[in-house]
Amino acid sequence: MAQQQKEPIAALPPEEDLNPYHIAQAQFDWAARYLPDLKPGLGMFLKKPKRLVTVEFPIQTEDGTVRNFIGFRALHSRSRGAGKGGLRYHPDVTADEVRALASWMTWKCAVADLPYGGAKGGIVCDPKTLTTNDLRRITRRYIAELGDNIGPHTDILAPDVNTNAETMAWIYDTYEMMHRGQNNLGVVTGKPVDLGGSLGRREATARGCLFATQIALGRGIVPGLESVKGASVVVQGFGNAGSIAAELFAEAGASIVGVSDSRGGIYQPKGFDPTAARKHKKKTGSVVGLSNTKNVSNEELLALPCDILIPAALENQIRSDNADQVRARFLVEAANGPTTPTADRILFEKGIPVLPDILANSGGVTVSYFEWVQNFENQ
Repeated sequence: MAQQQKEPIAALPPEEDLNPYHIAQAQFDWAARYLPDLKPGLGMFLKKPKRLVTVEFPIQTEDGTVRNFIGFRALHSRSRGAGKGGLRYHPDVTADEVRALASWMTWKCAVADLPYGGAKGGIVCDPKTLTTNDLRRITRRYIAELGDNIGPHTDILAPDVNTNAETMAWIYDTYEMMHRGQNNLGVVTGKPVDLGGSLGRREATARGCLFATQIALGRGIVPGLESVKGASVVVQGFGNAGSIAAELFAEAGASIVGVSDSRGGIYQPKGFDPTAARKHKKKTGSVVGLSNTKNVSNEELLALPCDILIPAALENQIRSDNADQVRARFLVEAANGPTTPTADRILFEKGIPVLPDILANSGGVTVSYFEWVQNFENQ
């Protein structure tokens, strides 16, 4: 693995800016320094999203209330192919967040050598307060409002935070009703298998994270740690990517010593079964309170001693105010943008290597590409 270069990290400004879009643009400027043949005009074209669509619509929820919802869809680039990126549901979704995520998707697809550009979408809502029928209505209306801004050859959706295969089925069904007489399966990936989805797509992000970690360790990025086997692992975020990553790392011989979700975390230095944690969360709504573990906060979890720390939640989890407390030997970014540039600099100075998100979590979009190709081949 390439040796880290200290100069650009040390050159980052000391002030902290937690706006994800500002962070993405700063990262582009930083990387552009090492592309001397990149012409300024082309750099500006590659730096900014191609478009941002904002929609607002009313939905009557099952409790009889009429509520307005705001949604976004950013297309960063189509230079390498159709835009590709997930759709997330979260109360803190912003236009700048989806623009940043779309930018990172462009770079991720380039790293994975996939014929896609980047895109991303989000709806401002709290799924925990909505019924399944509410979410279905919101999804269908969002897709209808986007209209021809999405399509199998222009902008392709996928699961993300708080969305899943069922959500993707609603998207496909809505788009299909609007575009009869053509093969529309490719408008969305991460679909149920019986609707043109791919086996293994649900696990793909986490499995790719495991593969990338194994390869990095095998190349000596962490002296004395050559494999995940026997390594102590902490996972922040216990949704789709985090929970599956914990189980896959455990199957590979790692000891899962800590995990967390939005309500808090648990710690057991001797390790515990992540499958038991998943079942406990399904039963109680959180991993907190699993037997034979100690309850910890999310901030405390990030500071636990471990070999591998896997942030698998949202952006900006490791910042200038807590990066110095990280005691992991290796940080693997299963989430998008979990580490700020200033935190990157601090981790570098502490000697903690980081496996970046655009490589570490690219397994999901890779298998999405396989699904997309299979849809057009009618397989």
